[in-house]
Amino acid sequence: MRHVNTFARLTASSLLGLMMTWCAQLSWAAPVPEADTGHVRAKLVASVGQVHPGEQITIGLNQRIIEHWHTYWSNPGDSGLATTIEWTLPTGASAGDIQWPIPHKFKLGPVTNYGYEREVTLLSAVTVPKDARPGSSFPLEAKVNWLVCQDTCIPQEAHLSLSLPVVAAGQPSLPGSPLIDQARAQLPVASPWKVGAQAHAHGVALRIEDAALGGAQVKDVWFYPLTWGHVAHNAEQARTTDAQGVTLQLQAGETPPQPGQALAGVLVVTQTDDQGGDVRRGYDVSVTVPPGGAPAPMATPLAAADATAPALPEEAPLGLGLALLLALLGGLVLNLMPCVFPVLSIKALAMLNHHDQTPRQARLHGLAYTLGVLASFALLAGLLVAVKAGGAQVGWGFQFQSPLFVLVVAYLMFAVGLSLSGVFTIGASVTGVGSSLADRSGYTGSFFTGVLATVVATPCTAPFMGGAIGFALTQPTPALLAVFLSLGLGLALPYLLLSSWPALQRWLPRPGLWMERVKQALAFPMYGAAAWLVWVLALQAGIDAVAAALGGMVLIAFAAWVYDSSRHSSVFARRGGLGLAAVALLVAIGGTGLAVRSFEATAGASHTLSANAAADRGWEPYSTERFEALRAKGDPVFLNFTAAWCITCLVNERVALSRPPVAEAFKAQGITYLKGDWTRQDPQISRVLDKFGRSGVPLYVYYPQGLQSKPVVLPQILTPELVVSAVKEGAPAVTSSLTP
Repeated sequence: MRHVNTFARLTASSLLGLMMTWCAQLSWAAPVPEADTGHVRAKLVASVGQVHPGEQITIGLNQRIIEHWHTYWSNPGDSGLATTIEWTLPTGASAGDIQWPIPHKFKLGPVTNYGYEREVTLLSAVTVPKDARPGSSFPLEAKVNWLVCQDTCIPQEAHLSLSLPVVAAGQPSLPGSPLIDQARAQLPVASPWKVGAQAHAHGVALRIEDAALGGAQVKDVWFYPLTWGHVAHNAEQARTTDAQGVTLQLQAGETPPQPGQALAGVLVVTQTDDQGGDVRRGYDVSVTVPPGGAPAPMATPLAAADATAPALPEEAPLGLGLALLLALLGGLVLNLMPCVFPVLSIKALAMLNHHDQTPRQARLHGLAYTLGVLASFALLAGLLVAVKAGGAQVGWGFQFQSPLFVLVVAYLMFAVGLSLSGVFTIGASVTGVGSSLADRSGYTGSFFTGVLATVVATPCTAPFMGGAIGFALTQPTPALLAVFLSLGLGLALPYLLLSSWPALQRWLPRPGLWMERVKQALAFPMYGAAAWLVWVLALQAGIDAVAAALGGMVLIAFAAWVYDSSRHSSVFARRGGLGLAAVALLVAIGGTGLAVRSFEATAGASHTLSANAAADRGWEPYSTERFEALRAKGDPVFLNFTAAWCITCLVNERVALSRPPVAEAFKAQGITYLKGDWTRQDPQISRVLDKFGRSGVPLYVYYPQGLQSKPVVLPQILTPELVVSAVKEGAPAVTSSLTP
């Protein structure tokens, strides 16, 4: 029976620590007073030059944005991500929420976004600790994440610092940055008007009573909703004026406010001043939608980048009970998906090793494995809740969009392969059965096998999963957790049943020396998984990241060899070997992790093939302009949303989408094949997936010819015959039962 020894615990702890660091999205870069990404120069500024103990001051995040690019408001509109600030302050200090200046709107085709161009300063109230000592300094650090866009979007971050001297109470303070007062002048103020709202079939009529708003000097009145989905961002806000005020017709968004709910936002009024220039002023507006005539979402055509989805055929809503059943079935099928094949080797060896155990011991191993799977799915659900609460749109497999996470899992696969090859030993030999079967650490090994099964399963999507996870991500946290636990139970169920049913175990072969050869052979799926992940890393962070990853693998192999070579030496040699192995592991994981982070920042926003190269392969890169132009003519379009880390996607492309019958059918029907790449985080594609009720890739959508044609969502597992049938007939009959 195997047990987890010192080296294995050291390896697991190092990997787990780095994974937790990634999950928390902690910045490894040292803080700097000012950061320049090439698109945005960012720094922290203060309202004062010195601080007093217990004083509340204002800190601003100043961003200077290059021409023609923009960042985003708290509600980014049809696409984009709001800027976030994560503060690190001394004990006793606190920071308030971001105070957002009035936004601007940016239009790109059918997409309307809200944000800032040229320069913006985001303010936050910060309280100095009461016990701050005069003569010392008050240090502030902020990890800032933002999305900057023109025709393309690039996620960027900075780790900024600012230090202010602390002076005694009563001592005058030095003046602060003038940028603070400039930003305060751009903040919305409380509305001085009487505001009302009336819901109707297609939205809300917002009424503002002030005769001055109907004057000739008022050039524009626009309502910016605080909550995404309350208002259709790309719809015109028809304005009518009379002697008493102005009425704005707001078209309902995806999730319009219902009677009794608040419609809140910023009303921006643009007026002409005495010199003929434009003056923009913002006013905070919040009104409760009265009963009667609740607005309904307006059906809008799908736009590639703004992710507004078409009206889909109405189906019975997916309830929690059905979602739990679909998740359970999806977890069962997940055992057969190619991304889980590597970990099946570990499960097979574990089952053979446990062949002669008592029924109770076998059941405990099955329960430990199941607990590892369920704990991992619960952690994944918690991460999804936390990230979505921060305003990001994520889904199944989202963690593989991080090159750092891909690197960690590649190292894990490589280390497991080394163990199976015999470079180092995890536990006793395969013949060491008997009394050691009851060793507690064996159950720990089963638990972490369950964790590993979950990690390698996430790049795959199985039938039944899409609808269940899409439903879960729209539900409160308890329902989301229940669906994810049901999915985990499905993944663990075959092993749990086999370990709990002694009659089934009698069909297993007897242990013997042949197992050593099998064990060594099963190392190669692990090496294959590691090689695939390094390929994914190359697409995400460039060829330099591959060099760093390969160097890290050499260090991991060296650490394993040093440790195993010193296990049977003297106490001094064992300690020295353990120390050397630990240093090699830290350099491998920490050093290459830092390198990959730096390569990621300079690798560019996409690895998509050039348009000419893609056309040679029969498809074009997915873009808003291209999709809208095709659909405006009524041309048939096939959309493929994929990712390099998605095994299901790659298999579908190899066995179905790249086959000659499919290419011939596309050509015969005049279909344009557009491919959207989600290998790295793309909020626009995330929004498309969300509108179709999907939490991740793959997603296949076919638009038949005609301006009024309805989209057909294909299943997540494709065959050439299914795709050909879909594009020739455009019939909903081929649509999977997973269709939202």
